[in-house]
Amino acid sequence: MVLAELGGSISRALQQMSNATIIDEKVLNECLNEITRALLQADVHFKLVRDMTTNIKKIVNLDDLAAGHNKRRIIQQAVFNELCKILDPGKASFTPKKGKPSIVMFVGLQGSGKTTTCTKYAYYHQKKGWKPALVCADTFRAGAFDQLKQNATKAKIPFYGSYTESDPVKIAVDGVETFKKENCDLIIVDTSGRHKQEAALFEEMRQVAEATKPDLVIFVMDSSIGQAAFDQAQAFKQSVAVGAVIVTKMDGHAKGGGALSAVAATKSPVIFIGTGEHMDEFDVFDVKPFVSRLLGMGDWSGFMDKIHEVVPMDQQPELLQKLSEGHFTLRIMYEQFQNILKMGPIGQVFSMLPGFSAELMPKGRENESQAKIKRYMTMMDSMTNEELDTSNPKLMTDSRIMRIARGSGHQVHEVMDMMEEYKRLAKMWSKMKGLKIPKKGEMSALSRNMNAQHMSKVLPPQMLKQIGGMGGLQNLMKQMGSAKDMMGGMGGMFSGGDK
Repeated sequence: MVLAELGGSISRALQQMSNATIIDEKVLNECLNEITRALLQADVHFKLVRDMTTNIKKIVNLDDLAAGHNKRRIIQQAVFNELCKILDPGKASFTPKKGKPSIVMFVGLQGSGKTTTCTKYAYYHQKKGWKPALVCADTFRAGAFDQLKQNATKAKIPFYGSYTESDPVKIAVDGVETFKKENCDLIIVDTSGRHKQEAALFEEMRQVAEATKPDLVIFVMDSSIGQAAFDQAQAFKQSVAVGAVIVTKMDGHAKGGGALSAVAATKSPVIFIGTGEHMDEFDVFDVKPFVSRLLGMGDWSGFMDKIHEVVPMDQQPELLQKLSEGHFTLRIMYEQFQNILKMGPIGQVFSMLPGFSAELMPKGRENESQAKIKRYMTMMDSMTNEELDTSNPKLMTDSRIMRIARGSGHQVHEVMDMMEEYKRLAKMWSKMKGLKIPKKGEMSALSRNMNAQHMSKVLPPQMLKQIGGMGGLQNLMKQMGSAKDMMGGMGGMFSGGDK
């Protein structure tokens, strides 16, 4: 996924610093130089990188820190906070309200995936109970109206456009008026893609904005745009009041640092990210979990939300009960693989799971990983109920493994690989024993039921040591005021788990 390489480089820099015996000025500078190099290579704008390192040095003044402070954790926290600051302009974007007509105008460069994103945005809100409609005011690109019409028809969303009218302002105004009369509460206007050098198209964009008076202007940006992102985003911001950013093509392997730069240039929050071509590959963007996943810390709350989305309601209490009991069978592994395949792009799901096997999801080879999971499930289809329901791996004798290999059409070593993955996951699952997992809508239950004593038993010893023992853990938990921060924090803790 985009930015995965950047996240890996920053994580390695922090890890090298953690391995140092004494944290002094030299170690801190080496760590920051490595992070600077990684950000610049990922196409993050130079000024942002310079400001970030300056701020970290101000926060982490090694001379002023008393001997008792955990310097490693203070530096890690400063890096985390500064990355969050780049991505969070500190203000929320306009949120449409059901039943009250809202006009949202989409702008962006040619080829950024704007028309597809308009439909994804409409489809997302339609599923949440809004009554969206699409207006095609792109008269510049041949086939734009056909594309929007095709997407809208597939998603069963009303649309408006014209093959004969060439004035985008007239189409936009007529479309908005039409859908207001039809009591649509989310009217989305798609405009022509443009480039900052194209003055006439920018003027046209201003005229469409003046005529339709949108409640929100969304800047759509391709994550692979590179260094040009900052200047392009600034040009749009100077022409129309950009209020939010959507970053597309986050499933690719381009550098993607330009996405961070665009947020800084527009001073507008990222509200969604596009993670694929399909209609539902569109995620709400939340800064802290995103940075947490970027740094390899996982996103436990995001994973729990995904479970609530795909696991049938009647199965949820049973699954969460099994999770808290630490009792893990091959049948549970099979069911969870089924759920993971339903959750969406597999790399995205696995990035939410701290400690999940990197071998199961090698970078850039998500399709192979998906195929591996399906192979594992085929092998489990050849197992007996007794084999699926036991949590004792010793039951799997050589003769049973040979029978499963023959029955599923696989090699014996492949079945043994699957059993190794099962043992590793069972070990990880056992760390959850006694952990209070909140039901949907009860996130605060976790903060009520969790204490440092309990967490110290759940954490791998090397991770506990890294955050400064019991004292460091208690301080960390005090700082995590909200339940959401608590979940993100747990993700960070488990990331150091058994591999």
